Amino acid sequence: MIKMRSWLFAPGDSERKMEKATASNADIVIFDLEDAVSEPEKPKARTRVASFLKANAQHRSKLWVRINPIQGPHALADLAAVMPAAPVGIMFPKPRGRADAELLDHYLTAFEAAAGTEIGSTQVMLLATEMPESMLAIGSYAGVPRIVAMSWGAEDLATALGASDNRGDYGGYDFTYELARSLCLVGAAAAGVAAIETIHGDFKDEPGLRKRAAAMRRAGWRGMLAIHPAQVDVINEAFSPSAEEVAAAQEIVDLFAANPGVGTIGHKGAMLDRPHLARAKQLLASVGRS
Repeated sequence: MIKMRSWLFAPGDSERKMEKATASNADIVIFDLEDAVSEPEKPKARTRVASFLKANAQHRSKLWVRINPIQGPHALADLAAVMPAAPVGIMFPKPRGRADAELLDHYLTAFEAAAGTEIGSTQVMLLATEMPESMLAIGSYAGVPRIVAMSWGAEDLATALGASDNRGDYGGYDFTYELARSLCLVGAAAAGVAAIETIHGDFKDEPGLRKRAAAMRRAGWRGMLAIHPAQVDVINEAFSPSAEEVAAAQEIVDLFAANPGVGTIGHKGAMLDRPHLARAKQLLASVGRS
């Protein structure tokens, strides 16, 4: 199983930051050609990212690229530059729905064929809530090839909605953006892919990050985006089951195995049923145990 706990962004116009991100403990590193790169610098950034990918092929299994939106002027140029260097995945911003994801699949197939890369080997992660159309289409991705994960974002959505801010006086997200988070979680489950929580903007706020990451894992998220290497270890720890959790899950699985055909079992003062067993098996699978 591919680890997807921490997804660390690095701007595609900075070789130093790409090197630092690659050397980190992040499960996945995303070289950003979209928001982190200004319009005039995008051609240079494409070349820099492609060169870095080729020079660091030994790290291919963790190196992804965020391209620009498919409805804009840069996406094809991004793919033409980086696909010959075979990134393991593409982060896809601002998809408007299933048709955009299927179009990306066609583009990737063509670029893989041209580069001699195995067809279908390039994975895709959707940033699935950045536009109003995206919110309305978030349940449409089941069965689309290549998609392995979905995440969400509040900043571009706020801009698209004409909002001046996306947070209330209490500091949390306003309802619309909490809805985006929830829809992403449900949409990812419907598509059978990993749900990845969005960034924690204050990279110096370790206690806040730790608390939020733990809460997101309890809710069903499988990992989290990061904007700074300092966030990676906290995220990895938060999204890794503890030894106690693994032992408890194994105990539940063993209990049901010892009582085949039983629907519910009393255990430590509680009643366990099949959903408890399913969650225990999921946790064990996440650490490579059946």
